[in-house]
Amino acid sequence: MIDIGTICVKIAGREAGKYCVVVEKADDKGFAMVTGPKSLTGVRRRKVNINHIEPTALKVKIAEKAGDAEVERAFSSDIMKKLGIEKPTPAPKAEAKAEKK
Repeated sequence: MIDIGTICVKIAGREAGKYCVVVEKADDKGFAMVTGPKSLTGVRRRKVNINHIEPTALKVKIAEKAGDAEVERAFSSDIMKKLGIEKPTPAPKAEAKAEKK
């Protein structure tokens, strides 16, 4: 059984090869809720068949049904370094764009 907070790799579908975090345990039909979050790994929140994800040895400490912001905060720099993920840089503010014109 895959626990909440387990970091997995999607092995099927359009997001294959990307990392995700389990936020809800698998139901009786074999589906679990995962999220990337999208801003960090490119995986949006969705139900996935547990046969389509491969658990890693890494875990983050999150509550059940945690939001994307909480999951993103739970990623430590060590975990991100191991996974090869970089923190996204914030987009420039609209005011800065208006000044350039």
